[in-house]
Amino acid sequence: MTNPPSPTTAPLPDFLPPALCALAREQSLTRGETLFRRGQRPTRVFFVAAGEIHLLRHGVHGQAVIFQRSAAGSFLAEPSIDSPGYHCDAVAVAASRLRVFPLADFRSALDADPAFARRWRLFLAREIRRLRGRAERLAMRSVRERIVHYIECEGEDGMLSWSGELKALAAELGVTHEALYRALARLAADGLLERAPGCLRLIGSGRL
Repeated sequence: MTNPPSPTTAPLPDFLPPALCALAREQSLTRGETLFRRGQRPTRVFFVAAGEIHLLRHGVHGQAVIFQRSAAGSFLAEPSIDSPGYHCDAVAVAASRLRVFPLADFRSALDADPAFARRWRLFLAREIRRLRGRAERLAMRSVRERIVHYIECEGEDGMLSWSGELKALAAELGVTHEALYRALARLAADGLLERAPGCLRLIGSGRL
């Protein structure tokens, strides 16, 4: 059975030129469907209107490592605009709906419209800051450190809203779900973490 896409639909960013928006076409993906694979040549630019797409690689032990989580309202694999091939697989983790732009037209719009190019550079700069935080987190050896770092960086005031499965959080942190469960249990037992439906909250000395 095909899961229907999420009813929540994000509008295209207001910095996109109207002529470029007019070229966008819709594409739907079911949960678990692959959008593209590592090594494929990019020919399109993707905006996630609904659902969520992950860029994945697999570690030496077979575990999935998430390099990018693109939820509704975000672009997917933006650096691939200037790359000869994708560096990851793109998989829908929920029924999703995309707005798809021809890559050649997207590049032409950037070349022809300085205001659009400037806004696009600012957008990419924000993404770089976010990805640097992720790279720093993945370099941490301790699962515990990764959990605390993620809650502090991606949450607010020490609390992270997480409505998905903990297996998805394990993939985000680049660890096995067993290792994640153990580390969460230890943090809770030490009185440093409070778990509630849909959220994780750091307590006292659990904060960085």
